Amino acid sequence: MSTTPSRRAADDQPDPAPYRGVVRAVMAPVPESFLAERRRTGADRRDEMWEGVLHMVPPASGPHQRLNAAICEVFGPLARPKGLVPHVEAGVFRAADDYRVPDQCYARSDQLSQRGVEGAVLVVELLSPGDETYDTLDWYAAAGVDEILVVDPDTRAPEVFVRRGGRMVLSAAAHLPSLGVELEATDGPALRITWKGGSAGV
Repeated sequence: MSTTPSRRAADDQPDPAPYRGVVRAVMAPVPESFLAERRRTGADRRDEMWEGVLHMVPPASGPHQRLNAAICEVFGPLARPKGLVPHVEAGVFRAADDYRVPDQCYARSDQLSQRGVEGAVLVVELLSPGDETYDTLDWYAAAGVDEILVVDPDTRAPEVFVRRGGRMVLSAAAHLPSLGVELEATDGPALRITWKGGSAGV
């Protein structure tokens, strides 16, 4: 039985486009014409393959994308001196038919590949209504990811998970050792990011 937290019920969430009426669906098999159309329009940019099963992820909302960009603007300059390469919506791979597409990931040079990254030091996920963020935590641990930051865009509340014994475990402190930052939600709401010599609010 999973001990990871669950996303609040969809009924408790605001209903902004493009997430209005979020449903889960199974289409077996998926017609090649359907996949070709998604590739043609770019709708497949955030699609994932879970051990050969296609998970189609809708485009992120405007506020989601803006928060993602703001966090990356802070984390990027902190990551590069530590030898970490920032990525936005890149594939994190275990196999050609088994990959996830987080909002951000930070990887060492030896983890980079032509198709994306093979494992990562840090993954950043912003929650969306009906998403599968918490379902992916242990997959990332198996892929060799060391840390995962999950942020609730509504409250800016951060959760940090660290890999221990092959699983992702919720840390008692919102601290990312990889970047040397502390995180907390403040009034606004805002996510306060603090590091040696500086801080920022997003």
